[in-house]
Amino acid sequence: MVGLAVACALSNMPLTKHLRVAIIDSNPALKSRSYLDKNSIPDSRVSTVTPATISFFKDIGAWEHVQQQRHAFFGKMQVWDYTGLGYTRYNARDVGKEHLGCVVENKVLCNSLLLRLQEELDDIENVIYPTRLVSLTFPLKTRQAGMKPTSREPLSVGHTTEEFHRSHLVKLDLSDGRSLYSKLVIGADGSKSNVRQIAGIKTTSWNYPQSAIICTVEHVVENDCAWQRFLPSGPIALLPIGNNFSNIVWTMSPEESLRHKSMSPEEFVNSVNHALDFGYGPHPHSTALDHYMEQFFSGIGSSAASTKECFEVPPKATRVVSERMAFPLSLMHSHDYVSKRLALVGDAAHTVHPLAGQGVNLGFGDAAALAKVIAEGVSVGSDVGDLTLLQRYEKERKAANVAMAAVLDGFQKMYSVDLGPLNVVRAAAFHGAQYISPLKKNIISYATGDTKWSLFQ
Repeated sequence: MVGLAVACALSNMPLTKHLRVAIIDSNPALKSRSYLDKNSIPDSRVSTVTPATISFFKDIGAWEHVQQQRHAFFGKMQVWDYTGLGYTRYNARDVGKEHLGCVVENKVLCNSLLLRLQEELDDIENVIYPTRLVSLTFPLKTRQAGMKPTSREPLSVGHTTEEFHRSHLVKLDLSDGRSLYSKLVIGADGSKSNVRQIAGIKTTSWNYPQSAIICTVEHVVENDCAWQRFLPSGPIALLPIGNNFSNIVWTMSPEESLRHKSMSPEEFVNSVNHALDFGYGPHPHSTALDHYMEQFFSGIGSSAASTKECFEVPPKATRVVSERMAFPLSLMHSHDYVSKRLALVGDAAHTVHPLAGQGVNLGFGDAAALAKVIAEGVSVGSDVGDLTLLQRYEKERKAANVAMAAVLDGFQKMYSVDLGPLNVVRAAAFHGAQYISPLKKNIISYATGDTKWSLFQ
């Protein structure tokens, strides 16, 4: 998704649309050239895109294609703790917006970007290489992570101008036997990035003692709210995906994930409803302290619309309608996002805990920032693979991504311990987020990426 977003952004900007771009990916989904059926069962792999990501998709002309396929906006969110000590509700009206986010199937996001690329490119079949990368050969002058610069021998007699030109580019050998030469390689190939490993870029990472189960469930009524409850083993989220369907993202121990995958569909649905209702602890309820906090903080700025909203019970799932998929959770961050003629974006550069659904939004932030930096380089005649130029992208995105990773890692650790004093601290945090309007608005603004990526200014 993130790699396609970079290609789409470059094809849309006046300064970069002349650049020749190759997309190397063996995924059969890249052959899709039509809208996906809205009435089919939703896929279990979805993303919660923020208003900032939606603005980016609108800028590059891809959002109108998302709108023609299944997607589900939500304007409300409820987060609560299994202890029953606290909850908080968020409403888009708290910050003067219509929506907090939109849940979209990953295949819809990819398809929308492909359709937009097809509109911009006459020869899209010659842009997509349905194959795999086998090796990368960088120019000897390239400063790679962990490598010392070496000098290239002078051009000898017998070398053609084309050979000399190619000697300053990256050579990409593909599994179908072809080779490409490029001024810039963008690694958007996921957390186990082959591009990153070939380039020798080191990472810092650790595994969480958790796995996540994802699937699609059905309700009797349509769900219009994003729900998240923190349980002893991790959070469970219920996200609307339209047509009485919701997506489940349930974090638990690896052993529990295997057990829940092997349950009968009926047992699994019962377990989901138990986790989102009275299971593990009581419903939160308002106390005298809550009313005191509401009165005390009502004079600090304008009151948030959701401050007076009471706790609600999520809609019950009636059946599971998709495959249940489980995957281990981890945090990873690349020491470098760039070297000469190379840039990493999305999960190839960083992965975070999925508890706030921010991973893909960070990746789309990378895509927007990198495309903008490339355009700025083209405007002044710079080499798009120049290290100094690419480091401007790294400086901007590394700060934002590290900050979000730290926040999410802190949340994961804070909600992984069931201890009396810490439970009280968590309850205080929920109360503060519910009744301190300025704090609530800041949380929403941060989580929704309330800054438009101005690609075209």
